[in-house]
Amino acid sequence: MGDYIVRAAAANTQIRAFAAVTTDLVEEARQRHGTSPVATAALGRLLTGGAMMGSMMKNATDMLTIQIKCSGPIGGLTVTADSQGNVKGYVHDPEVILPPKNGKLDVGGALGQGVMTVIKDMGLKEPYSGQTILQTGEIAEDLTYYFATSEQVPSSVGLGVLMEKNNTVRCAGGFIVQVMPFIEDEVLNKLEENIRNIQSVTSMLDNGHTPEEMLSQVLEGLDLEITDTMPARFYCNCSKERIEKAIISIGKKDIQSMIDDGEDIEVKCHFCNTAYNYTVEELKELLKKSR
Repeated sequence: MGDYIVRAAAANTQIRAFAAVTTDLVEEARQRHGTSPVATAALGRLLTGGAMMGSMMKNATDMLTIQIKCSGPIGGLTVTADSQGNVKGYVHDPEVILPPKNGKLDVGGALGQGVMTVIKDMGLKEPYSGQTILQTGEIAEDLTYYFATSEQVPSSVGLGVLMEKNNTVRCAGGFIVQVMPFIEDEVLNKLEENIRNIQSVTSMLDNGHTPEEMLSQVLEGLDLEITDTMPARFYCNCSKERIEKAIISIGKKDIQSMIDDGEDIEVKCHFCNTAYNYTVEELKELLKKSR
């Protein structure tokens, strides 16, 4: 079974919920960017959160971007997702190494203090943008805080990435549970009790739990109803044509200096690390197209 996201409701629509398994797409990100274990965990958590938040959007053209700028050695992260389960992202320093903290990868230490910005481009004149201070740098708590303060939606976010001894991804996934303004007290109390008692996301995934089974534990006794599922994947829409437009946009002077160097150039996509090569002859053609 590949990566996928489930969307669900519970307690007669008083709760909406999302859960995902993202093992394959996090492993693909690790391979593309050559991330260290702690960078893989940080990026994997944000990719998972981003994929689920993307699935909350309605239109095919809607785009979500989560940017973290931080003081820790990882430097920052950027993830972009659409409404169809496609997600991509990168970290500023993929090779950051930190000692474990309490036997776990120290994602909070890798991020340190910083700011999270969520940008939703839904085809309106101005994209929606919300910004919050990082609370722990562990990402799940930071997204929980973002939902509460920027969107005024009380939420619980759980995210996890578990690594193998050889530093590949053993499992990855997470859940987002959100309560509606009209939630009854006893429903909220039951949900809070469930969340206190569940295992960690990585424990549930490592025990073979599917996203549906994760939600059945989080929402036990609350009449869970799975509404739909969608595949999730690491996907980047870069292309040689798109990179050409970027080169053209830097202007005649800079393109001419590349030509004068007499060397072929290589341009890499930030998001997927794909390399695009341009010969001097190709650069001369791009120079003609630039203003």
